[in-house]
Amino acid sequence: MVRAALLTAPGSPLELVEIDLPAPGPGQVRVRLAAAGVCHSDLSLATGLLRAATPVVLGHEGSGTVTAVGEGVDSVRPGDAVVLNWAPACGTCHLCSLGEPWLCENSGGASGRPYAALADGTAVYPGLGVAAFAEETLVAERALIPLPDGVPLASAALLGCAVLTGYGAVHNAARVRAGESVVVLGLGGVGLAVLQAARIAGAGPIIAVDVTPEKEELARRHGATEFLLSDDRTAKAVRQLTGGHGADHAFECAGRASIIRTAWSSTRRGGRTTVVGIGGKEDLVSFSALEVFHFARTLSACVFGNSDPVADLPVLAEHVRTGRLDLDSLITDRITLDDIPAAFDRMAAGRGGRSLVVFP
Repeated sequence: MVRAALLTAPGSPLELVEIDLPAPGPGQVRVRLAAAGVCHSDLSLATGLLRAATPVVLGHEGSGTVTAVGEGVDSVRPGDAVVLNWAPACGTCHLCSLGEPWLCENSGGASGRPYAALADGTAVYPGLGVAAFAEETLVAERALIPLPDGVPLASAALLGCAVLTGYGAVHNAARVRAGESVVVLGLGGVGLAVLQAARIAGAGPIIAVDVTPEKEELARRHGATEFLLSDDRTAKAVRQLTGGHGADHAFECAGRASIIRTAWSSTRRGGRTTVVGIGGKEDLVSFSALEVFHFARTLSACVFGNSDPVADLPVLAEHVRTGRLDLDSLITDRITLDDIPAAFDRMAAGRGGRSLVVFP
């Protein structure tokens, strides 16, 4: 039996339970978790903003060690250190054939299939196909990426979502160039990763925006050259810091319509606004037809940083080895499974960076 944090229904409290995790079948791998990051998507699944089959073990940002492999698995073996990939591309669908694996039509199938059971036989589903809020998990072989040498195993969990998303938003989606100005709105784990990625790209100035004044020190540590408290004058303040023009690039990392609108208004004429956060379907953003024409800005979403984890993770690992990318600085709280509800509360209140569940 494996200890896990279980969500029985949206809005209900997490329950610490024992689940029966089977031996790996053909093409499957069992992994002992070293660490799991607490992501805003997990909170959205817990509250019902995003849908999930229940009962479910949440957690999709994780790293660990392979303990057993099923028939036909040849890319990993017991003892290998791995990063879990919650959006594994199939490589054969239409979008994969277009070179857009982050939009794979088949990447989410595992979340709708039971992977374990409770003591009474009730089927349990894996959150986003990964189920990292547990001591061990069972995933398909393609949902694993071997961890390159030189990256600490526990910290590597953040490569599975926050860092791939933040780094990819800057380098894959927006393609920020050296000397371009950047504003980042929302400084959770992903927003902080965007700041580091902008610094690596050589951007400047790098303006960080958040509702919490305590985030300023954290923002500057991750590469921000300026910090603004979010209010109804944010866009004007960004323009003042960028020669009156607005930022070349704005990154919205909060997932709210009002912040998307502020990010848009903070972007220079002809600049690019990239929406990284996941918002609600009833939270609508509006633009006038005239302003869309006049400002000639590009507004685009970015899914999972427009990343191909298999190709991008080795690049990130090299940044970690050279010290350009600091994973540990993104982690503000190291916790246990029991502490996940408190981590959700901190996230909802906008406090701290990434909470990391560390397993014994």
